[in-house]
Amino acid sequence: MRYLADILTLSRLILAITLFFVAFFNGSPEAAFIIFIVAELTDAFDGTCARKWPFPKNKTPKYRKYAAKFDMLSDGLLAAAQVLFLTLRVNLVVGIIIIVYYLVTSGGGDLLVYGKLLGHPDDCTKNSLVRKNFPLAKKIILARRYLYTVCLGIINALILFATSWPAPVKYSLLAFGGAIFVFAWFFLSQRRHNISRDAVDVEKALTNNTKS
Repeated sequence: MRYLADILTLSRLILAITLFFVAFFNGSPEAAFIIFIVAELTDAFDGTCARKWPFPKNKTPKYRKYAAKFDMLSDGLLAAAQVLFLTLRVNLVVGIIIIVYYLVTSGGGDLLVYGKLLGHPDDCTKNSLVRKNFPLAKKIILARRYLYTVCLGIINALILFATSWPAPVKYSLLAFGGAIFVFAWFFLSQRRHNISRDAVDVEKALTNNTKS
């Protein structure tokens, strides 16, 4: 069971690559939607599995030190594949708008918060907002994560309504997804405050730097 979290993360990476093929080779919206939902389920449970069945410290595989980055890579590829499918197969204009939005918020956010593109708490610059004003940096990270989640919801709603499924099925799935998001955001306080892995990492990094 200790490897279950890694298997789920690897599965998400494979599903993301599959979704790229679906986008490039004229796959159906039904296939894209189902692949993404299954991939999101792996994202929902891999962290829980990692905490529930951790490796003993003296038996942790060497690759585990890259687990967080591998998880982020899987998430990024999955989101990119979903946006690509939207752009190529559903709505070109909306897809381009979302791509520009991601580039601006992700690139601009990293420059502002970490002081560099593709920044990370482990290697942020001395003049980064993280070091100057951590509470504000955390708010920006959380806001970006929130908007990113909402944006993914919009993408999936557009793909959902591009399917050939009956209208009652579409509206039921839309309502169910919306209910899960509302519950997670407003009623699970831990998820709300820690919705961004980056914010947690930033806080730990800042604490460690302060101690040292």
